Amino acid sequence: MLLDITPLRVSRDYRLLFIGQLVSFFGSMMTFIVVPWQMYELTGSSAMVGYIYLAEFVPMLVLAVIAGALADFVEKRRLLRLTEFGQAAASATLLANSLLETPYVSVLFICVAVHAGLAAIQRPAFESFIQKIIPPELISSVMALNSIRWSIGAIISPAIAGIIAVKLGPSVAYALDLVTFAATIYAVYAVSSVPPPENAERPSLDAIRKALRYAKSRQELLGTYFIDIFAMFFAMPQALYPALAVIYGERYLGFFPAAIALGALVASLTSGWTKLVHRHGVLVTAAAVLWGFAIIGFGLADGIVVALLFLVAAGFFDMISGIFRGAIWNQTIPNHLRGRLASIEMVSYLTGPMLGSAKMGIVAEWFSVKIALVSGGILCVVSVLAAALFLPGFLRYDGRDGIRRRHEEEEAHAGRKAEE
Repeated sequence: MLLDITPLRVSRDYRLLFIGQLVSFFGSMMTFIVVPWQMYELTGSSAMVGYIYLAEFVPMLVLAVIAGALADFVEKRRLLRLTEFGQAAASATLLANSLLETPYVSVLFICVAVHAGLAAIQRPAFESFIQKIIPPELISSVMALNSIRWSIGAIISPAIAGIIAVKLGPSVAYALDLVTFAATIYAVYAVSSVPPPENAERPSLDAIRKALRYAKSRQELLGTYFIDIFAMFFAMPQALYPALAVIYGERYLGFFPAAIALGALVASLTSGWTKLVHRHGVLVTAAAVLWGFAIIGFGLADGIVVALLFLVAAGFFDMISGIFRGAIWNQTIPNHLRGRLASIEMVSYLTGPMLGSAKMGIVAEWFSVKIALVSGGILCVVSVLAAALFLPGFLRYDGRDGIRRRHEEEEAHAGRKAEE
């Protein structure tokens, strides 16, 4: 079945955010490609490229859980506006640094850290905003549409960014990124106000602990966290793109992330069947295992065409996993906890790529690019299967039961608040 675009038809606010982020993400993906390339050009080290993702991880981890508590209490548009302006300022700093005769490596680290910290604040607000404006039965369709938005930018933009970085230099890419922020800034000023839930809990350590206890109590949530962390930590190849471009040819720098995005796009465009499937845990596990096998194939490939085809397959399976993980999160978590749980989700799906990229760069530096990729894919498959076996409730999870549970928990919460 083809893509379901119902959320775009029924929600003006979702349309605004979708279009705004589509334009802005096009520019952000240029920066995503150019910063590692600039680092590799300045240092000649895959390990230093990997440390970029470590620099992103630290502020993301520190701010994510706090941001979730804020998203459940503060008016969400305010957080979205603040973070968009902050990320635009980080891009402007990258542009200024790139215009120097000798750009500072330290500025690259600082800017990616600031950008990641602001993303950590933004994501829970965005997720809880979407849950308020889109009915739960359409969340799988929203996940697919969001992936379409991501895929379009991630296919076209990296290829262009690779050419720009090699032929024109990083400054042009950073300038284009800065210009595209206008679209999302307009969107976050045009959307309707979505106030926090009635009797929302003030941000506090106790509020954060409640969210952590809730997540720990549900195996279907734990499964989404651990399986994605294992899959991305062991097998995420993004830190190796500059080194791979040296191996295959500099003109292919943007082709590697674009191939993953192309696979994700194919998965999204053919995702209509996902709303008919209810065994979400089984699908997340299977897709993560197949992602690992695709990365093994990528590492063993002996030509650019075969390598890119394996990355297309990897992107396809990663998106299938993402659609079902997103459905579990957004269909089943009660609204009064949505912001805090969104922050935990963000920690889970960014921990793997960020720490895994640092690990991948170090392994490639010590051994080789091929060993880093193949060993990572093997460890991904083994760890994902082990996690699924230790979480039988995740494998048994049925999405219809999750929706019923969410409604029951929201009614119970409203009753408790009324009594108070």
